[in-house]
Amino acid sequence: MPEEQLTVLAVDQMDMLSISILVLFLGMYLNRRFRLLADNHIPPAVTGGLIFSAAAALLYSFGDIELQFDMRFRDLLLLTFFSTVGLSARLRTIVSGGKALGLLVLVAGVFLVIQDIIGVGTAVLMGYHPGYGLMGGSISLAGGHGTAIAWGAEAVASGLAEAREVGIAFATFGLICGGLLGGPIARYLISRNDISLPRKATPKKRSEADEPEMDASDRLFSVLSVLLCLALCVSIGDLVNRLLFDAGFLLPGFLTAMLIAIVITNVIDLFDKPLSVAVIDGFGEVSLNIFLSMSMISMQLWVLSQSASAIIVVLIAQVVVMTLFATLIVFRVMGRDYDAVVISAGFAGLGLGATPVAIANMDAITAKYGASAKAFLVVPLVGAFFIDLMNATVIKLFIAGIARWLL
Repeated sequence: MPEEQLTVLAVDQMDMLSISILVLFLGMYLNRRFRLLADNHIPPAVTGGLIFSAAAALLYSFGDIELQFDMRFRDLLLLTFFSTVGLSARLRTIVSGGKALGLLVLVAGVFLVIQDIIGVGTAVLMGYHPGYGLMGGSISLAGGHGTAIAWGAEAVASGLAEAREVGIAFATFGLICGGLLGGPIARYLISRNDISLPRKATPKKRSEADEPEMDASDRLFSVLSVLLCLALCVSIGDLVNRLLFDAGFLLPGFLTAMLIAIVITNVIDLFDKPLSVAVIDGFGEVSLNIFLSMSMISMQLWVLSQSASAIIVVLIAQVVVMTLFATLIVFRVMGRDYDAVVISAGFAGLGLGATPVAIANMDAITAKYGASAKAFLVVPLVGAFFIDLMNATVIKLFIAGIARWLL
């Protein structure tokens, strides 16, 4: 569409926040209204966000109007969410989850290779340059939008026209599929295996014990204490990132925020004044759901139509492989129990979308069945740190292999 015919409507931070919450309400209503959505544990942000992004695409296609969102508040919510993950990570829990973490890192590394083989192989069979297949592999799916944009720019510079757009399209489709696939995987695994489910009275996610009743003053103190710690995690994490960048070492902002949070919460525990788990979980749930809602409503679905047929073929192959890998490999390696169910659902979101999608999948499942401390520890750690390091190595190896093959 010619730019001179296009009307661009800028959506500022507060308007985006309002829209995101309304989209969440819509998703929650539809999930309650339609049993198919509830039974398959579809995150409400995905349900409502897909409807909004589809409406935005129609507005673009038939009304010549494009919505452009201010994403700064969304980025802050991502840092806040990972800070809540860190504030809930006790050293004793991390140590107890060491074996599971190592196994999931190994499994994730294997899957990255498989994902790129599927992407490159499918692209070659369809007559496309194998580089486009790599964009439809771990670059865009496990890597997400940021990795797709970075490597897409490199690919364009190497002569692959529209590689960036293709990568963004795959990352967007992956975000959708990752949010839709995790719940059905969990439902299938629970129905087909003798899974011992937590009691419904079990507190959600990371709570370790019932907390005493608090009066208004105590509640205010608890909320402000957690809010202060979250602010420190974000600000100190940013300072650490800038110092590391000056030293030539770059880490994702959400990872440094989470690491600072782990340090803070374990130092506080030394003084026997732990932060309120309920308040931490509340901040985490709100920031995660609004972040995911903002991510969904800002998707530009019209970009996907430009290469829709090829993208859909590759994506179908990736979704089938992910489903088989999560149900046959991840579930068994992680112990064939309830924790393994939640981890498998999270892994689907992690491998096709992004870490927040993985957490949203797990959150939807634990909201119904109960806590899984192991899942909420190992999946964010793998997604926040290990998978990016492994993915960079795998991508470089495949690029070198493609270059040798073409020569």
